[in-house]
Amino acid sequence: MSSDTSHELSRPPSPQSRPATPSLTSRNSSNGMGFFSLPFERFRDETEWTGALTLLDTIETFFDSRMDLLERQLKKHSDKLKMRAEETFKIKSNSGEIFTTKDIEKELQKFKLKVSTRMAKVNAAWHSAKVVRTREKVSFFFGVMSLLATSLLFGLAPEWLHVAYTVQALYLLPLRAYQYKKRAWHYFLFDLCYYATILNFVFLWIAPSSSTLWIACYCLSHGSLASAVITWRNSLVFHDSDKVTSLFVHIYAPLVFTVIRHFYPNAEERFPALAEVPDLEPVKTLLLSGLIYVIWQGLYWKFVLVDRRKKIESGERTTSFSWLLNDKRGVIGRMLGKVPQQFRELSFMIGQLIYGIITELPVFVLYKSPFWSGVFLILIFSVSVWNGGGFYIEVFGRKFERQLEALRKELAEATASRSGVATPSEPADPLHTRSQSDDNISIISVDSPILLPKELAPALDLTNSLMPPTDVTDPAEKKEQ
Repeated sequence: MSSDTSHELSRPPSPQSRPATPSLTSRNSSNGMGFFSLPFERFRDETEWTGALTLLDTIETFFDSRMDLLERQLKKHSDKLKMRAEETFKIKSNSGEIFTTKDIEKELQKFKLKVSTRMAKVNAAWHSAKVVRTREKVSFFFGVMSLLATSLLFGLAPEWLHVAYTVQALYLLPLRAYQYKKRAWHYFLFDLCYYATILNFVFLWIAPSSSTLWIACYCLSHGSLASAVITWRNSLVFHDSDKVTSLFVHIYAPLVFTVIRHFYPNAEERFPALAEVPDLEPVKTLLLSGLIYVIWQGLYWKFVLVDRRKKIESGERTTSFSWLLNDKRGVIGRMLGKVPQQFRELSFMIGQLIYGIITELPVFVLYKSPFWSGVFLILIFSVSVWNGGGFYIEVFGRKFERQLEALRKELAEATASRSGVATPSEPADPLHTRSQSDDNISIISVDSPILLPKELAPALDLTNSLMPPTDVTDPAEKKEQ
């Protein structure tokens, strides 16, 4: 009986004797858990969660070791591929020397350095004295030939003068834009004169029948542009392309519109706007030119004085306003210097408007009279010629004097070093006495260091005529006497 009982306890329970499992509905209702939470019921115990975390640590360690092994293998293969690539891209020189990629990079750096050195040499050569002289000769040649061609066209074929104006502008204005951009002066290109020049070309080639544009162009050309020759001190300096361009912009436009008004044969056929404007009405003309100025001034104020104020105030860019303000010798600079800083821009703009209106007052006479138009052009051209003559005589004269003085000092020092006496900077006797060791050279004086062979000096009779008198006195004492 007891043995049977123990045997039954050792066997697993049969399905019939197994306790009944609670139904899903009863479990859901008792525990408040959904259907998908049933598989995680066995992890509710803390020991079950500890086993799950241990399994995750084991998996992480396994994959980390595998990834590390894979990374090392990839690095090894990449090193092999790199070595093969270097072997593949090796270049042999003519002498049999092998170049790798590093050597190629070094050669490229050397090549870049060589190219930059060449460019620096080319730039230096472009600004060398010989090239500068050649450029100045070319500019002088074309400047004189342009003046001659303009005179011939005015006398023989005035109907071609506006064509010559356009052709020269197509060369000079892009060159001006390039040079000014290179010097950081390109804000000058926003000035009124270039704005008026664009309007001139629009009238000449796009809208020749616009009477409004004709009045505006005629007034601006004979007003602000022509008077700028005096305001900006334009000079007729043929060898300087920059001065030639400035004079071209300011004086060629009034010449062209004077020719169209008074000397162009059958001008109404080519420019129909002239037939609509037989005379200029003062009020309408001044209001129209003032409106054109206000439009330009608003654009200039917005895009230059506001949007680019930081560059202008830092000195990176220069405008006509800043240039005139810093020109203390000019009347405009002195007047602006007396105005408070916060009102200088407004004062400059208002003053420029008044100045433009005043300079346009002569157009009412010029529009009717070809004689006074010619006198006006000759007057403006004479101012540029006078300024150019002053440039050639004063600037070049002073430059020549400085060079001559430097050469004289250099020759005097060389003479003093050869004769063994003090240099001119030290107190010394004004006469040079030469020793017997200084053969074949005769020195006249320190003030005029002329080197002559001794055998030629008597023949030219320069020694006695140029030698100072024996009774030498100090220049200051002689002046007092």
